[in-house]
Amino acid sequence: MPYRRLPNTDNARTKALTAAVKKGREVPPFKLAYSQSAFSKANLFINNFTKGVANYQAAYKKQVERSKEYQSLSKKARLYLSHFIQVLNLTISRGELPEEVRKIYGMDIDECKLPNLSADKDLLAWGKKIIIGETTRISKGHQPITNPTIAVVKVRYENFAEAYSHQRILQQNTQRSQAELETLRKKADDIILQIWNEVEDTYKDLPDHEKRERAQEYGLVYVYRKNEIRNLRMLERNLIDFET
Repeated sequence: MPYRRLPNTDNARTKALTAAVKKGREVPPFKLAYSQSAFSKANLFINNFTKGVANYQAAYKKQVERSKEYQSLSKKARLYLSHFIQVLNLTISRGELPEEVRKIYGMDIDECKLPNLSADKDLLAWGKKIIIGETTRISKGHQPITNPTIAVVKVRYENFAEAYSHQRILQQNTQRSQAELETLRKKADDIILQIWNEVEDTYKDLPDHEKRERAQEYGLVYVYRKNEIRNLRMLERNLIDFET
């Protein structure tokens, strides 16, 4: 026997609410298969739910659209910063600068390797240290590191930092919209469950097939189990063979 399946997606929830509300607007209250209180809840709630879904989808879409540009800026900043640090270390290894100069950049004196720049937060932190360090060194009359210069690195870094800040805002907007939608989903599920229970209770004395047909008019969904589908197909094949 088919079993009732409650909606588990936003689209299915919207369809269930729409079907129930449509029926509630078309059928006189004394003929409606569920209560007026449940109809009022669904009727007042459906627009809030569809708006909540739309807000989340718009926030997520905007975050994804800006993500590609953000990743490009992040890659460029990471490339230029790592090149600058490599040139600095090469300059030290050639004896043109003392090892102690690394202190100015927030690095360990004997650290010849690149710092870990894989995480964006580390890229943000190290970029700031390197820019401040090189600016401080130049202000004391020392020759600047070139190819790339700190001015070029700074442009790439600031583009990335601005995009990082904006991307965080987009992520927060998406998370906030998702949290609001989760609350709406819970309320939608409660309303749908109440309506479906009341509809089935109204038609409980009808034969199973007729009960399901009537209930489906209110948006209730019934599905067959795998073995039931298999049995139905076998029955259909047998009927076709019998007729031929």
